[in-house]
Amino acid sequence: MLRIFTIFFASYLVLTGPVFAAASPVVSASSQATAVGSTESQGGASTDDFDADFDADFDDDFDNSSATPEKLIADPLEPFNRGVFWINDKLYFYCFKPVARGYRLVLPRPARVSVSNFFSNLATPIRAGNALLQLKFRSFGTELYRFVINTTFGIGGLFDPAANIGGVKKIPMDFGQTLGYYHVGPGFYLVLPIVGPSSLRDATGAFVDSFADPLRYANLSTREYLAIKFWYAENRLSLDKDTYEGIISDSLDPYLFIRSAYAQLRQAQISQNSYDMKMFEEPVFDTQGLDPLEWMGF
Repeated sequence: MLRIFTIFFASYLVLTGPVFAAASPVVSASSQATAVGSTESQGGASTDDFDADFDADFDDDFDNSSATPEKLIADPLEPFNRGVFWINDKLYFYCFKPVARGYRLVLPRPARVSVSNFFSNLATPIRAGNALLQLKFRSFGTELYRFVINTTFGIGGLFDPAANIGGVKKIPMDFGQTLGYYHVGPGFYLVLPIVGPSSLRDATGAFVDSFADPLRYANLSTREYLAIKFWYAENRLSLDKDTYEGIISDSLDPYLFIRSAYAQLRQAQISQNSYDMKMFEEPVFDTQGLDPLEWMGF
């Protein structure tokens, strides 16, 4: 049986040998084509892998930068601050804002603007004193000029002819900015009851500024003093165009938005008060439009 199988297999090789010989070049060519194709596919795959890795790295960098935004001010008391923020939010919507809306109905806007002008003129010693502490003599002279013009021609500060006619606007300054001018850092973020966003530096500055407030020396009782401050705050709120409501509706986290906005605002205010030696070479006033006689046509 084994002999018969051997003879049969030998006969099969003899008959099919030429077929395998003729097919071998085709196989070789196809194998070469396959090898070339595989090389090219490997090159294309490596290029695709490089592009994919580059895109992944770029996306990771972008995602990391957006996931961890830069914190402009330290906030170690964030749980406490968020609690005070929540209380202030409820006071705003259920107390302060309804009172301000009713106040709008009682007092027309021009009268409310005059009240704001009066309190702004009354706060001139705070702005002028801090301008002097920062050696900003031009700003100091501007505040004195505004006080004289608005107190006389503005009828006790009820009107602001220095800005509306002369184009001389007030320069916001406080002791917190003065500390920042001398490179004192903000410390950490604070949310004060009723007052709102602040910092350790600015809260200290507000306390110091209170000693330059003329109302402090007006022989008022504590109740009268607080009532006047409440009136000022409500009058100011009545002139606002629902800014806080816009923040609440447009922000995913209003607390973070207000914290960031406050830090940026204070940085901008302090950077505007940078020391400049050229200020001594400039005139204290821009004489164009500052002469009250010109306002009256003389």
